[in-house]
Amino acid sequence: MLWMASGAALWPLCHPTMTHAPLCVRRRTPAFTIRLNEHCRSVTAAPSQSGTCSLDLCQSVRPPRTLQSAHPQKKPILTHIHSRHGRRASGDEMPYTPSGFFCDRLIRERERRDGEGTLNKPLRFNGQDFGALRLELSRRGMLFEDQSFPANIESLGFRELGHKSNKVRNIVWKRPKEISENPQFIVGGASRTDICQGDLGDCWLLAAIACLTLNEKLLYRVVPADQSFIQDYAGIFHFQFWRYGDWVDVVIDDRIPTFNNQLVFTKSAERNEFWSALLEKAYAKLHGSYEALKGGNTTEAMEDFTGGVTEFYEMREAPKDLYKIMKKALERGSLMGCSIDSLVPARFETRTSTGLVKGHAYSVTAVDECRASQHRDSRVRLVRLRNPWGQVEWNGPWSDNSKEWSMLSKAEKEKLQHQSAEDGEFWMSFEDFKKNFTKIEICNLTPDALEDDKIHKWTVSVNEGRWVRGCSAGGCRNYPETFWTNPQYRLRLLEEDDDPEDNEVGCTFVVALMQKNRRKERRMGANLFTIGFAIYEVPKEMHGNKQHMSKEFFLVSSSKARCKSYINLREVTQRFRLSPGEYVIVPSTYEPHQEGEFILRVFSEKRNTSEEIENRIEADHPVPVPNSAEEESEEDRQFQNIFQEIAGDDLEITANELRKVLRMIVDKHKNLTTDGFSLESCRSMIALMDMDGTGRLNLQEFRHLWNKIKQWQEIFRNYNPDPSGSINSYEMRNAVNDAGRGRRPGPRRLQAPPPRCFRLNNQLYDIISMRYANESMNVDLDSFVSCLVRLEAMFRAFQAFDQDGDGTIRLCVLEWLQLTMYA
Repeated sequence: MLWMASGAALWPLCHPTMTHAPLCVRRRTPAFTIRLNEHCRSVTAAPSQSGTCSLDLCQSVRPPRTLQSAHPQKKPILTHIHSRHGRRASGDEMPYTPSGFFCDRLIRERERRDGEGTLNKPLRFNGQDFGALRLELSRRGMLFEDQSFPANIESLGFRELGHKSNKVRNIVWKRPKEISENPQFIVGGASRTDICQGDLGDCWLLAAIACLTLNEKLLYRVVPADQSFIQDYAGIFHFQFWRYGDWVDVVIDDRIPTFNNQLVFTKSAERNEFWSALLEKAYAKLHGSYEALKGGNTTEAMEDFTGGVTEFYEMREAPKDLYKIMKKALERGSLMGCSIDSLVPARFETRTSTGLVKGHAYSVTAVDECRASQHRDSRVRLVRLRNPWGQVEWNGPWSDNSKEWSMLSKAEKEKLQHQSAEDGEFWMSFEDFKKNFTKIEICNLTPDALEDDKIHKWTVSVNEGRWVRGCSAGGCRNYPETFWTNPQYRLRLLEEDDDPEDNEVGCTFVVALMQKNRRKERRMGANLFTIGFAIYEVPKEMHGNKQHMSKEFFLVSSSKARCKSYINLREVTQRFRLSPGEYVIVPSTYEPHQEGEFILRVFSEKRNTSEEIENRIEADHPVPVPNSAEEESEEDRQFQNIFQEIAGDDLEITANELRKVLRMIVDKHKNLTTDGFSLESCRSMIALMDMDGTGRLNLQEFRHLWNKIKQWQEIFRNYNPDPSGSINSYEMRNAVNDAGRGRRPGPRRLQAPPPRCFRLNNQLYDIISMRYANESMNVDLDSFVSCLVRLEAMFRAFQAFDQDGDGTIRLCVLEWLQLTMYA
């Protein structure tokens, strides 16, 4: 570790480090008065090796292009693709044209308010409507063939399962009725023994499915039960997954990869049962291919099945009450998985002398205690685990045929459901569990997942956000000039824990930061960002004001809590316990200027609220102030002469003429470096000040415009101390807020209204930076003025229509186009 001196103080200067395992290394940093002393540590998770099933590694792969099936169809199969608005695309209609990111985001927010994306109204993945498709196929007597996930090599993979691989040469896609005489969707109820791993390295996924079978309500949410190979069978099935805050319904056909009439991938112990194989296919479709599921993270699948949040524990750093935490988690319906690290890649999935497998994911299916008959006063703590292979079990104490079972009464054995069978499931003592396994993950469920009347339920707050380069992608605390620009979320802890064994007042909560779509974007060269977060206590005088905390606050304030380290995983989670109060959470990437989307979730045992800090969206427009009449200034006379010279006899100027006037006036300000104003900017200025609809400005209108420009120019200079002629886009938030607060112009008989004082939210600041900053994240005077002109014009138009002041207006298409086209 390097150390840097600052006056009499020393602090560690930390850098992103490479490690062979994504260990969240705890680092204690001294809390100094100056914020610069608090540095972040970044940890990089090494990519998992081929076949790796390590619980904490997530191997992301490139999804294949979606191509048409190479297999000719026996009949033309009707596979309607429905748009997000319910319209069906056909050859007789105009092709669908994307409406753009921001338009789609607004539509999505409206749909969320209407309940879309919830359990009862999931989104349709790829726009496919299961009910409508099955009804139409049944009416026509056809079997479904999914062209969005065709039965060909493209859906298998791209490298090890790609076109050049020998592994796919003899694979044949078959329907269950071609494999078994009596195929069943589920035989005798879904259970953990229905999941047996095939030739795909996705034990992390299968371990999560095994956990899922322990909770019937959760299982049948993911695997809808109204499906079979008899009633209404049309070769079509569907499954539901949680995806970045939304529930999505994924439709598939039932063609499954086989080799010699045997399933290649996941299969059931019952040869005629197919729910687990079809579930795996739906999850593969969600990620683009089967190969995309190779090597992964059990927590990812657990969360995608439940919408829960996962806590991660290293056994060597596990809390003393881990057994209590595990038992309490199972009582809440939480899912649990565990694994054994292997530092040597060649030894992944190798069996040890105890029967356990390194680099392999296991499910934790029960935690219980028993009393040995000859030691009635002592109780033994036990853990039950399952190997997704369906075989290869622990052979130590409390294994299926160990002598320890002979010391238990028949009632104790029945309570523990002890069986002596090679089914992959086994018991072991809690002490042996801690000694042999290296990590455990617990997926806590959201309240909507717990529909019964259990006493203990988590409350959850969900927030979506973006890091936008040049505006809100500020990086970690090592970058104090931009860290404050990151999205900020206000957390209010309202109720303390009611743990009778703890006398300390505190609120327990879990923060989970998840980056979105990085695996999906791998085909474009994207990798997982190194992400993390910090938590700061809000001063009492700022409680409830929802203000974006300034750079100065972070320079003099130390974080109250933070994640152990920044790491390149899909999600970073950590449990905290803080006093009731108000805090601000700042999620960020380790490096600044990295763009991406994320969701921030806060789970707590008691009531809490978390929301993005957003200033009110408004603009103040001060009333004109009369001033005493005095002689015109020399500057006034100069620009009036210039105006008359260019305007001609009609004393009105066009956009081209306005550009000339402004250039001549700006050239007289030697302290301002600028190339002048563009023609488009001048058109926007005329639209703002044009009161008579002529498309020109008279002298009075131009005078008002010039007064605004002078004030905006002064603000611009405040954030541009050097003669570069531009300001950093990260400063646009402050500069826009300062608009209208600058020095007023010289006295006139009637002073023009000063520019409006704008208060915007984070989404609008993101848009401003993307729209007006250049590739170097700088904003020149022309773009700065154009931004303020557009803001004032749009605010003025909205307020003119918002007569009742309720913040909403209604426009027809003609009114909308008139306002937007002339702005």
